[in-house]
Amino acid sequence: MLDGFKTFIMRGNVIDLAVAVVIGAAFATVVSALTEGILFPLIAAIFGEPDLTKVWAFKINGADFSIGLFLDAVLNFLLVAAALYFCIVFPMNKLAERRARGKEPEPAPVPEPNVVLLAEIRDLLAEQNRRA
Repeated sequence: MLDGFKTFIMRGNVIDLAVAVVIGAAFATVVSALTEGILFPLIAAIFGEPDLTKVWAFKINGADFSIGLFLDAVLNFLLVAAALYFCIVFPMNKLAERRARGKEPEPAPVPEPNVVLLAEIRDLLAEQNRRA
């Protein structure tokens, strides 16, 4: 039973997932610092509110609406997505391209003989229909 657990834990995808969670938590602090230190003061300077969630907030029949709350969530999502793309995905894609340059492309699969024969028959029939 312990051997199976050890095999499960030592798989690459479990370790990759653990690393991703730790990196994601650390990255969240970077994005949080960016939003709280730069973007929210910029928003306060533009809209006169220190927090985006209070921008365009209104009340109808006792129900509170906040367009700024939605905008805040979208902004945070876009910041995290852009930072992940430019800091992790883009460099990894470039690294994969560099590694792939040294490899020869895989040869195209050879079709089966019956497929080649059927293609020849199709081409002959198409040529006969053009003549007619």
